[in-house]
Amino acid sequence: MGKKTDRLRPETDREPRTQYAALPWRRAAEGLEILLITSRETRRWVIPKGWPMRDFTPDVAAAREAFEEAGVVGQARGRSLGVYHYDKRLRSGRLQHVRVMVFPLEVTEVRDIWPEMVERDRIWTTPADAAERVDEPELKALLAKFKG
Repeated sequence: MGKKTDRLRPETDREPRTQYAALPWRRAAEGLEILLITSRETRRWVIPKGWPMRDFTPDVAAAREAFEEAGVVGQARGRSLGVYHYDKRLRSGRLQHVRVMVFPLEVTEVRDIWPEMVERDRIWTTPADAAERVDEPELKALLAKFKG
């Protein structure tokens, strides 16, 4: 007899894949600010992230994503702040478990024009407010404790 599957729940790839994220930040007159962007499809508040890129270290790949998705340029640090997890819906409908390594990016330039500007909104906010805006519990914790 064949294996019974639950057709209501999409199949999930069990092994997590890794993405690299930038945590863009700056010091403003009001204090430390973190940049959040909206995701393209669900419009949730997130930080810039993407898949590994050939010939780029994880922190540099995260910095490139920050430019493409948020229009910011800055200095990436090679050491990860931590990790959070989420499930990404793939084009096939499957869910992919994703482990996201987060790298701080001190922003030195904010561009008015960038590759994904028509697809995303961005907001500078406090670490506490940023933590309230995102959905992923582990990312909330990373944002809430971030000190620059």
